[in-house]
Amino acid sequence: MMRSSISLGRVAGVPVGLNISVVVIVVILVIGLAFGRFPIAFPGLSTAAYVLAAVVSALLFLASLLAHELAHAIVAKRHGLEVNGITLWLLGGVAELRGEPRSPGADLKIAGVGPLTSVVLGGVFALVSWGVSAAGTPPLISGMFGYLAAVNVLLAVFNLVPAAPLDGGRVLRAFLWARWHDRLRAAVAAARAGRVFGYLLIAIGFLNLVSGLSLQGFWLALIGLFLVNAATAEEQQTQIDAALHGITVGEVMSRDPVVAHPDETVAGLVDRLVLRHHLSTYPLRDDDGRFSGLVTLGRVRRVPPDDRAITRLRKIACPPSDVPTARPGDQLTELLQRMSGCTDGRAVVLDDDGHLVGLVTPTDISRTIQTVDLRAREPYRTPRGADLAPPPPGDRTPGGPSSGGPAPSGPAPGGPAPGGPAPGGTVPPAGRRDAA
Repeated sequence: MMRSSISLGRVAGVPVGLNISVVVIVVILVIGLAFGRFPIAFPGLSTAAYVLAAVVSALLFLASLLAHELAHAIVAKRHGLEVNGITLWLLGGVAELRGEPRSPGADLKIAGVGPLTSVVLGGVFALVSWGVSAAGTPPLISGMFGYLAAVNVLLAVFNLVPAAPLDGGRVLRAFLWARWHDRLRAAVAAARAGRVFGYLLIAIGFLNLVSGLSLQGFWLALIGLFLVNAATAEEQQTQIDAALHGITVGEVMSRDPVVAHPDETVAGLVDRLVLRHHLSTYPLRDDDGRFSGLVTLGRVRRVPPDDRAITRLRKIACPPSDVPTARPGDQLTELLQRMSGCTDGRAVVLDDDGHLVGLVTPTDISRTIQTVDLRAREPYRTPRGADLAPPPPGDRTPGGPSSGGPAPSGPAPGGPAPGGPAPGGTVPPAGRRDAA
């Protein structure tokens, strides 16, 4: 998923961050409102007033996206799913969920709460708009809150389109799951609906561009491209996870891995093990037999040749706290959701006493996938998703929307156009492609 560049801390126990690309949303929205929508609707004011109102509107819109994603995350946590974090980015917002809803009802609640939150926010902004207007404040202030009310309602409606990874795709998946009693079939159907909707947006956007109506077509095509890619990846991930369902870590892992000592030098590792065993991953074990880090060839290569004789492995190793761990009896699909970060897709397997007994690498996963058709396994998997925001309604100014949404097993993305609203939403692990 899109990674955070700036951490905003935790909200309701969920890590929240901004990707640097979110600046594009803010700039587009501020320019579109300050030099398009607001001057047309409320003429005669100073440029400073329009810019200030536009900046406040942009910040409140981002806060609305965050509330949308937080709603997905909070309900997901109440249903036993872990939330890795929420990121606001170019196309809106993404809530990354770890795990899968255990029932169609839980799936429906996690997906539906995002649009419901946006509708509630739309109502709140509408009431504020009416209140400040009744109090006799300048029309620009009332219009600013009226704009936010319309954008939030539009965001809810757009994200309810029955196409994964939008919230509506999650709702469709929950409905089909309950009807067919087959999660895999339901997830694949929702993902394919998402791909069709994505191609439709690309076609509309292209026609908009070639007809010269406005640049809004560019944003429609961009959202459509995101939907096609996300839905395709989600379908593939669903099928892979379904095929691997029921396989344990112990069946896949490489046993008795070659280990190194944390105080050994990088040059010593290369001469003693790398050139001899030609492996890509080396767990570290201290004098007490405890696992103390993980070294990969990628980390070794980043050490300048002149420094390898004096650099200890413990200095370049991924620390134990950041290395995914599992027990031999754990489900492989659950481990796959955690195999990311500094280990480059590796995980270590420990016994009940915490001793290293195995290693899971991309090669082990690939080998298992290649032979999985020889096994009889029950399909079972729910992908992650994303929330997107719709294009601005009836804009006369150039520009268009972006997206944001719910998290894998959760919500996805959305974004604004000049003079128009931006989107909000959540995206699967090995990834969910779950979005809020």
